[in-house]
Amino acid sequence: MASQFSRRDFLPAGLKADQVELVGDTVRIHSRSAKATAACPRCGTASRHVHSRYRRRPADLPAHGRKVELVLLVRRFRCRALRCPAKIFAERFPPDVTRPHARRTSRLQGLVRHLGLALGGRPAQALAARLLLPVSKDTFLRSIRDTAEASSSDLRVIGIDDWAWRKGQRYGTLICDLERRRVIDLLPDREPATVEAWLRARPGIEVVARDRNGGYGGAVSRALPKAVQVADRWHLLENASAAFLAAVQRNMPAIRKAIGAKTLDPKLLTAAEKLQYEGYLRRQQTNRMVRQMADDGVPIRRIVRQTGLSRQLVRQILRGEREDVFRIRESSLTPWLPRLEQEWAGGCRNGAELWRRLRADGFQGSLRVVGEWATRQRCAERAAPSGTEKSPPARKIARLLTLGRDHLCKADAIQVARIEASLPALATARKLTDRFTDMIRNAREDELEGWLKEAEDGLLGAFARGLRRDQAAVAAALREPWSNGQTEGQINRLKTLKRQMYGRANIDLLKARLVQAL
Repeated sequence: MASQFSRRDFLPAGLKADQVELVGDTVRIHSRSAKATAACPRCGTASRHVHSRYRRRPADLPAHGRKVELVLLVRRFRCRALRCPAKIFAERFPPDVTRPHARRTSRLQGLVRHLGLALGGRPAQALAARLLLPVSKDTFLRSIRDTAEASSSDLRVIGIDDWAWRKGQRYGTLICDLERRRVIDLLPDREPATVEAWLRARPGIEVVARDRNGGYGGAVSRALPKAVQVADRWHLLENASAAFLAAVQRNMPAIRKAIGAKTLDPKLLTAAEKLQYEGYLRRQQTNRMVRQMADDGVPIRRIVRQTGLSRQLVRQILRGEREDVFRIRESSLTPWLPRLEQEWAGGCRNGAELWRRLRADGFQGSLRVVGEWATRQRCAERAAPSGTEKSPPARKIARLLTLGRDHLCKADAIQVARIEASLPALATARKLTDRFTDMIRNAREDELEGWLKEAEDGLLGAFARGLRRDQAAVAAALREPWSNGQTEGQINRLKTLKRQMYGRANIDLLKARLVQAL
């Protein structure tokens, strides 16, 4: 049973509809070209002499919840040009209607292409089934591969980096247009010869941003000797951190010895740390002086008058409360402090066990009071320099040395100061690393030469010599606005596409989805 529809609702531009009917769940549109003549595809001569007719049935976009099928009446014309080899030709429809031999209209093919670029094969097929599009997964993949490549003849600034087909085993190369922020090409490997051949075919490139991979640098130098090479700033900072960590690892035996030192050079501390440490030393000296006067038989009133300290503070010192970094209030525990210190020195560090021992001797206080005292004791031991601490791993030491001093706790600051006092070369390396980081972040090209001269003779000598060999690219990184950040982002996008296709896509499919996707 057929029913009539409005022809304007379904008809693509350039066609003239004869009939629109509903056959089952399919809307069938009988149409033909609106032109009376057609041009010969060989010689271009217009002809109006019809030889015969046949029908094509390309699929079209679904409409109103139904599939749409065009029934195109195609005319064959006679070519009247005497020297034209094509005596009979079929008329060509406009490109926005359909292509020769195509089984879909151009607007449907455009949707198929975009779904394939966005989703791939099977996911696009699953979505297409819900959209009433009769397209298979292989058709989606073919439509991606058949997409025309974008022109790359006007490239000026590119970024180049490698990406992993399979990590640690096989790698490819991604090339990105940094001005337009899009991928230009994918190469199947990262061999310098492959990159060099690609670059030689594009002599208009002026700037190449890359990491410090020597293979890429050599390929660019040979193919484009006049191009400016820009080292990636993030990789420079990462390499500097790795070089400092390697220096720390080489000096770990000396660092472990320095951790146990009992002397400290206040000159190595920041202003805030110096004030804290000097206050700590003054409190320790005051405590010793008050105890010495009390041991000599001087009463508390005279001690207060001679030292200028308050009576309460003198009492706290004599009771042992002043030794803690965190002060404790007077409570029922005060008479038991000597016993607690004795048990603590004997190795009992558990608050509940201390409370049970005091309880057995007549203590009437609560468990909470003893637990708070034990917590304060542990905090005090961590804050005070003990000289018997365990050495942290190399990575943590490197982080502490390079971290801003105002962000360190007191114990870490004292530990860092000990290490730098015992290993001046490591302290110098830390300062050079800080200067290099500041130079990169603030683009101070004029400081590079001086920094290299200072660093070449120290613990960062290998890193500095590597920068010296690539000095032009490093200097360009401090001068030029380009970096490889956009390229790294495109590589992350490539990894996402690889995982969507379970890592089984060939390079042509990966390239089509990455390069052609809008």
